[in-house]
Amino acid sequence: MDIKRVTSALLGFPLVVIILTFGNKYIVDIFLAVIAMLGMQEYFNAISKDSKPVRWLGYLLCIFIAFIHIIPVYMQISRVIMMAIPTILLILFAQVILTNMKTNFKDIAYTLFGIAYIIGCISFIALLRGLENGRILVWYAIISAWGTDTFAYLIGKKFGKHKLSKISPKKSIEGAVAGTIGATVIALVYTLVMNNVYNLEYSYILILITTVILSIIGQIGDFAASTIKRYVNVKDYSNLIPGHGGMLDRIDSLMFLAPFAYIIFSML
Repeated sequence: MDIKRVTSALLGFPLVVIILTFGNKYIVDIFLAVIAMLGMQEYFNAISKDSKPVRWLGYLLCIFIAFIHIIPVYMQISRVIMMAIPTILLILFAQVILTNMKTNFKDIAYTLFGIAYIIGCISFIALLRGLENGRILVWYAIISAWGTDTFAYLIGKKFGKHKLSKISPKKSIEGAVAGTIGATVIALVYTLVMNNVYNLEYSYILILITTVILSIIGQIGDFAASTIKRYVNVKDYSNLIPGHGGMLDRIDSLMFLAPFAYIIFSML
């Protein structure tokens, strides 16, 4: 067993529980903005081996997450996104012009991807937490991501025989299946507790289907983060969290599935 990995989890997880469970939406938004800032820095450092990203814009936009619930509800998704994309493109191409192409197309393409990938996805964690019963619903996303990671790691390490992809050679088909099953079981137990404690009527069938879907998406998110690391030839995004690597190494699956979790739970 990796002692550093377990110790980091035991120290960090209670903080996440306290903030997401007891913090109001503004505290949660600030917390997620800080996480986005750390993730953006790790991403920029990784791709700096191959480009010169527009760092100031990425860091500035991370701050947006801290104000996401100050924006009127009717503007949060449609109008903000409609205006954000062309405005960011405008700023990035202005940077190319003003620097006489010292900042080039590759630089702004990598920057735009990082903004969409990190800030865009993490924003949906804040939006999910802001839903009615968001204090409860956000844990389905966390269970789907971290529950899958935990069971995939434990079972895959002991019983994994069939490699899943050369992107992550240590990951196995056995681990992937076990991760989804483990996360689903935890989600169903969590639903049982929440239904009884808060007199809710969440459907066990819908939760089962949703958790399986989110678990699979989260595993794709894990591979997505690994794909970037393989491209720039780094093992971990940083050594911020002993035994886990960087912030992006820890939240890659969670942030990737967050938009889908938000869409599903806002419809149910």
